[in-house]
Amino acid sequence: MSKRNKIIYWIATLWLALGMVSTGIVQLLNIKEEVEMMHQLGYPLYFLTLLGIWKILGVIAILIPKYPLLKEWAYAGFFFAMSGAVFSHLAIGDDLIAFFGPVLLLVLIVVSWYFRPAERKVLSS
Repeated sequence: MSKRNKIIYWIATLWLALGMVSTGIVQLLNIKEEVEMMHQLGYPLYFLTLLGIWKILGVIAILIPKYPLLKEWAYAGFFFAMSGAVFSHLAIGDDLIAFFGPVLLLVLIVVSWYFRPAERKVLSS
């Protein structure tokens, strides 16, 4: 892996981790704005707890060494959660600003996944 690709991977991965941990914590704390957004989107409040826990566990899975299959599942979970957020905001006709966070995280997910080192990939036979 080239030095350029390593730098791209780690920048995207660290920004992704920061975004997921910070939003996960906000969701676990049931911050007023998050609670209001969940009501507006039509989701039950316990969904905040699930998302918060999954995001934090996903970050741990992506950052720890080894366990490439676990990393694939974490990336997939992140992708499903953020694409679901985009479509949820679309469904209720939210303003464009509501899409910024989920779309940014989607881009970071794809970049981090694409540029990950060989030892973090599942080997195909």
